Order: sequence, then structure tokens, then C-alpha cells
Amino acid sequence: MTKIVYYAAISLDGFIATSDGDVGWLNKYIATGEDYGFAGFRASIQAILMGRATYEKWLELAGGKTGDTPCWVFSTKSKTSEIRSVIFTSAAPREVVDEMSNKGIERAWLMGGGKLASSFLSAGLIHEYDLAIMPELLGDGIPLLQPVASQAELLLVDSRIHPSGVVQLKYRKREIAGN
Repeated sequence: MTKIVYYAAISLDGFIATSDGDVGWLNKYIATGEDYGFAGFRASIQAILMGRATYEKWLELAGGKTGDTPCWVFSTKSKTSEIRSVIFTSAAPREVVDEMSNKGIERAWLMGGGKLASSFLSAGLIHEYDLAIMPELLGDGIPLLQPVASQAELLLVDSRIHPSGVVQLKYRKREIAGN
């Protein structure tokens, strides 16, 4: 089965973006030139998963470049992309993970947003959380996860403190016998 990794930068108070979806507050951390492990992470994944709003922001900021990496964009609205590697879908997360598994994809980056991540969490599909905690309080915004009725027990597998004050935490879903 494809391993899903939720890789995200978050404020100390748990937000991935401001209320209007802006992620410009991250620019000062990017400007430090620190990699925060991103290059190694990016090299380890074979697919990207994101919600429509994240996709639109990604088009605005990065031109939607995925190279040859397939990217599934979850949306309730039927849409197509001019970018060959982008696939719009209204399928449930489990269906898309099954499709990726059938294609031999081993690791996928769950890019966002919080609602989509919560649907993957509810389905028990997130295997790793790789979070960069930024030394900043936003006070309000889009949370890392929406409230969900499910729980996940996690195991800390790595932690790093970067010179900029960013703390990187990597958790893996604790496997329970029988699951």
C-alpha cells in the first residue's frame, strides 16, 4: 500500500496558512536558505495529493510544476488541468490510495490542506507526519487538521532544530498488532 506522508510547515499555534489561505508568512524562513530536509523528502516521494484551494495557491506561487510526478487534486467540481501530470478527482481518499498502490507508487506527499488531511486521517491513511514548526504565532488561520472523530497514536522518529528556530518533527503512525 502507498505510504502517505503529511509534510507541512505550521505556526506554533497550529496553522498552515492565514484565514485567507496566504502562506506569505513562510517567506522569511525560506529566505534563510535552509532546506529543512525538503530536498531529501521531495526525492523520496512519487506522487502529490492536495485539495483544490491548495492547488490554486500552488499554481499562483509555483506555476503548478510537478515535473513528471503525478498529482491528484481533490475537488467536488469537475475540472481538468492543462498540466499533464495533474489529475482532478472527486474520489474518496481510499480509492485514490488504492489507485496509486496499483500503479506501484510507494510514497505520496499529502500537501494539504487541513480538510483534506483530516479526511485521510479519518480513513486511517496517513503513515507519517513530517512537520516544520515555525517560531511564529498567527492567532488564526487554516488549521493543520480539522476536528475528526478518529485518533492516531504516533511515534516520534526524528527531531531537528534548525538555526532559524524552526523545529522539525517527524512522527510515524504506530502500528498496532492486527492492523
